[in-house]
Amino acid sequence: MSKLGEILHKEIVEEIRAILAEAETRAAKLVRDAEEKALARLEFHQKKLEAEAWAATLRARSAADLTLSTARVQAKGQVIESVQRKALASLEQMANQSDYRPILEALAEEALKAMGGGEVVVAHPDDEEKIRGWAERRGLELLTDPDLRIGVRIVNRHDRRSVENTLRERVERAWSALASEVANQLWG
Repeated sequence: MSKLGEILHKEIVEEIRAILAEAETRAAKLVRDAEEKALARLEFHQKKLEAEAWAATLRARSAADLTLSTARVQAKGQVIESVQRKALASLEQMANQSDYRPILEALAEEALKAMGGGEVVVAHPDDEEKIRGWAERRGLELLTDPDLRIGVRIVNRHDRRSVENTLRERVERAWSALASEVANQLWG
């Protein structure tokens, strides 16, 4: 090889080395950039997954709280309904007590006053004898109705009006106020 050939060979080798060095630098930079992008994506997805997990946990807690709250409200409602049923059952039992006659007569008197007079008093068949004396004293016809419990109905046949006055009806009308009082007594 001639000197010129050697010089050219050397220059070509150096040029090739320079090109290879530049290629290696570029490749290393591309690898670093790719690693950085991959790491950034990994961090992004990890943060996204953590945020989704946190949101899912929050939703689950909220759903659990709502379920628990609903269950408490339903349980309290069932207790209040049970108290109401027991109160009404106690009133039904009152009709069998010896002191029920004056209560029945007072209910009849209130209904008669609310009606402004009447012609007929209606009571449960079991209460017929308990109200008979009152009906006779007032000059009212006495009829029975097996569906009418713990109270009476005063009827005016002339204008087809009637007033019903029962302990059950009174408890049911006042129940919203009574229910809140029962709730206060039970749960404070």
